[in-house]
Amino acid sequence: MNILAFESSCDETAAAVVCRDDNGSFTIKSNIIASQAKTHALYGGVVPEIAGRAHIEAIYGVAEAALREAGCAPSDIDLVAVANHPGLIGALLVGVNFAKAFAVSNGIPLVAVNHVYGHIAATYLGTGDNTVKSCAKSDEDSSAKNSAESETEGAAKSDVPRPPFIALACSGGHTAIYLVSDYTDIREIGGTRDDAIGESFDKIGRMIGIPYPAGAGFDALAKEGFIKVTGDSENFYKKFRSSPFYKSRVMALPSPALSDGSLDFSFSGLKTAAINLLHRYEQRGEELPRAEFAAAYTYEAVEAVAKKLTEALERYPGCDLVCAGGVAANSHLRARLSEVVRRRGVKLYLPPLSLCGDNAAMIAAQGYYEYESGHVSGAELNASALDTGI
Repeated sequence: MNILAFESSCDETAAAVVCRDDNGSFTIKSNIIASQAKTHALYGGVVPEIAGRAHIEAIYGVAEAALREAGCAPSDIDLVAVANHPGLIGALLVGVNFAKAFAVSNGIPLVAVNHVYGHIAATYLGTGDNTVKSCAKSDEDSSAKNSAESETEGAAKSDVPRPPFIALACSGGHTAIYLVSDYTDIREIGGTRDDAIGESFDKIGRMIGIPYPAGAGFDALAKEGFIKVTGDSENFYKKFRSSPFYKSRVMALPSPALSDGSLDFSFSGLKTAAINLLHRYEQRGEELPRAEFAAAYTYEAVEAVAKKLTEALERYPGCDLVCAGGVAANSHLRARLSEVVRRRGVKLYLPPLSLCGDNAAMIAAQGYYEYESGHVSGAELNASALDTGI
């Protein structure tokens, strides 16, 4: 089965062709992404109206490139999948309407996919030759993302998660823990009550001079800070808590892990405390130790996630762990969760770095299971900004 999928929930226009073979494995034939990151970096975050207009300009080009790269004609496509919620409503409508038009005009079944579930499904694609190709048509406003390097992290193609498992979806807009009882039976059991973890990194990163999106820059700066504080270039994260710097509480920050017995987070408190700390340095006329600050912020954010996931694994014994979404690319989070599962005696599944961010291949993977469950949509399909869809 050849699945043509579309993703346009935020600031990346994506199309992919993924094949599901008779042996039950996926092969990515093409995965095209046109990114608007350079445009939105001018504003320090995504501007919804600009994003929506850029999707309109890019959608045909990425669809054409995806089919061409896959060597497929419309007649070779067996299923169309599209992310229809949650996300920016104007952006989602572009992908949904293009997918509907393609499916109806070619007489192909259409399925709607929850964008967050798509991130989880990225781990079903494994690693190896599953890479993102650049869009043939791109410009400064919709620059193509090319991550064609071979990935070695995450699950091997033959070793992918199978329900039931616990999944953390963490990105700029979402931070939630799910119990995945089956491929389409997914229930949220914990989540953030305000800011997402990626959103907090972006906002604090902007305040200390890291360009949007701040994820990679924050990761690198935190590593520099960990090494400075511990003097260890290998086991720096483990040694951070016992360091004199941490014990001095000179940069004490609260944990986003709520202590009310739930599996919930609140990243707004961590963000506000960090902003107040930055203001104190500014008011005293002191220079901020940026690297140490990034390390302290990262440590509290990552430890909170590790704490809640440990609790989730205790409540649902026998489950493996999946971590997906843009923040799943964070090296400190990946390393810390590896320690969590080692202690629990379960497996950790991570998508390759090239599939952590928004892409259409992940939508295709989840779309396959939606189709198998009979969740077929018609021309009446609409988009929704909400997690619950419509």
